[in-house]
Amino acid sequence: MERRVITAKDLYRFVWLSDPAVNPVDGTIAYVAKQVNEEKSGYRSRIHITTADGTKSKVFTHGEQDNAPIWSPDGQKLAFLRKKGKYQQIWLMSADGGEAEALTDTEFGVSAFLWSPDGSRLLYTTSTNQAEIEKVNAQGDCENKPGKQAIVVDRLKCKADGKGLLDSKRSHLHVLDLQSGSTVPLTSGDYDIHDFAWSPDGVHAAFSANRIEEDRVDQDLVFTQDIYIVNCKDGVCRRVTNSGLVIGNIAFSPDGQTIAFLGHNRQYENATLILLYTVPVTGGTAECIHPDLDLYLDNAAVTDMKALGSSAPVFTPDGSTIYSLVSAEGSVQLARFSLNGDYEILSSGDREITQFTVAQDGKQIVFISADPLQPGNLCTMDMTTGREQRLVAPNDSFLAELNLSQPESFWFQTSDGWKMQAWIMKPPGMSAGDKVPTIVEIHGGPHTMYAHSFMHEFQLLAAQGYAVLYSNPRGSHGYGQKFVDACRGDYGGKDYEDIMETLDQAIARYDFIDKDRLGVTGGSYGGFMTNWVVGHTNRFKGAVTQRSISNWFSFYGVSDIGYFFTEDQICAQPWEDPEKLWKHSPLAYVDKVQTPLLILHGEQDLRCPIEQAEQLYVALKRLGKTTQLVRFPDANHDLSRNGHPELRVERLNRIVGWMKQYV
Repeated sequence: MERRVITAKDLYRFVWLSDPAVNPVDGTIAYVAKQVNEEKSGYRSRIHITTADGTKSKVFTHGEQDNAPIWSPDGQKLAFLRKKGKYQQIWLMSADGGEAEALTDTEFGVSAFLWSPDGSRLLYTTSTNQAEIEKVNAQGDCENKPGKQAIVVDRLKCKADGKGLLDSKRSHLHVLDLQSGSTVPLTSGDYDIHDFAWSPDGVHAAFSANRIEEDRVDQDLVFTQDIYIVNCKDGVCRRVTNSGLVIGNIAFSPDGQTIAFLGHNRQYENATLILLYTVPVTGGTAECIHPDLDLYLDNAAVTDMKALGSSAPVFTPDGSTIYSLVSAEGSVQLARFSLNGDYEILSSGDREITQFTVAQDGKQIVFISADPLQPGNLCTMDMTTGREQRLVAPNDSFLAELNLSQPESFWFQTSDGWKMQAWIMKPPGMSAGDKVPTIVEIHGGPHTMYAHSFMHEFQLLAAQGYAVLYSNPRGSHGYGQKFVDACRGDYGGKDYEDIMETLDQAIARYDFIDKDRLGVTGGSYGGFMTNWVVGHTNRFKGAVTQRSISNWFSFYGVSDIGYFFTEDQICAQPWEDPEKLWKHSPLAYVDKVQTPLLILHGEQDLRCPIEQAEQLYVALKRLGKTTQLVRFPDANHDLSRNGHPELRVERLNRIVGWMKQYV
């Protein structure tokens, strides 16, 4: 069969895997398969089950959006999340199949849950309307006023991308007793539960939260958390850490004496490397078990073809070692860390491991592995032999139809001595001696990284006859602490030079690049940099800026993160150093723009609100520049990753169309 090139509408055919869960008794593996639904109006996710050797697989649930499967400790039942009405609740099915039963009916739904070690209870988080509870307690029950009402805002962080305006709801822990059906709230107060875990004996739970107990401290200006232990019977709670750390996923050691977590001390604000910490359950100082490690733990890769999900650190059964993901030099790998600070990278190859879990006996790791030619397969690794096996590859038959481009990685040294990694993709079917136009892609973050992973946008551009050049300039993860911190306070400085030097290096190395037909695009920070590029050079024939920043002054007040991100990244406040904010704003250089610029932006983007696009567009039009603004209704900052499928396809086609017109 002759292979064809990929199209934007091929988005509708992809399947994304996530949330692997191993049955503790028979080793069968549950996982989530997500794809665009038949009406192209959203996504359908269903839970599948495969045998431990991958020889038999089946669809297990048939809801529209089933996710987060977790086996009961006896392996007889599978609990998962599914919508019931407006919100998702916990549902239960027998391991043998049958009808699913809803276990919860909370007012605002369940966000996450865990089985107790003995399988008799479920620990879960749900939102509670704290302000209403306090009002009722103080005044007694009262009726809501009918009709329109004003929205009162008294928090600094009053909105969030993907959620909208924040209300008084807070996320808190509850315990459901499966035998009696009774539910008991474990926590309350004006704070949110971030992550939680059962103690091995099932008596206590640990959770991380930002509980500010001093009235004079604004909670929205404190970005660290602490770990607390709560008794799941009487609700008595105590603080374990006093660390000043950002605390992520947490896990108990098998003996219940130690808690491990991923975190950092904000030494470099949000550019600080995430490392592995432990703390005794009795309380004390949290210790980093590898303080000199110059690696980022967890997954820092950015791609438009990844299901949501994360992986907490996992102890081996004997408690001596902890598994985690590591992001380094464009790959995301599995690693294990001994408590004495030694570590070993377990996986290899040019790829991105997106999630993993460990079988209860510790003999097998189950994980999702992606690479530049496929968006994710379900795999296992035998911990005795190191042998890997691919169990489920949902896109194989579809990908066999396509003629894809294999990226080539290359390294070079910048003019000031930094080591830089980049990739080049050739158009499929390109003949020797051809000269092809080239698109430079710039990732968001900036503290993320391009990786050895599948990118639909890149493959589409290559299919349309473009070479695609992308890199990890300073500010990216994967190359150590000094590298990721290097762009803070210097947006548009050395990071811009890195991108330009990458292009120069590629032109010198690859004779198929037509240096007179160049385009540039990127989203978020990549959108900022696209705006910056066209204001500082005319070497590009066309550009597409996506969900971008153009003006740091207005960004400060309108973005959901502006009040701290601006200070963290530009190292200036509007009332203290307005010159610096304007100096780093692409809008300040709009009169220099000669490159035709397409502006793509979601109307519900609260991370980089659409006024950033509007300011840029109006200035360009007023100056008579070639530009166009495309607004995507109901789309937030994540449009390219998990937005409305038809809008994602339109976005891709508009990028291609603009490049065809001008490049």
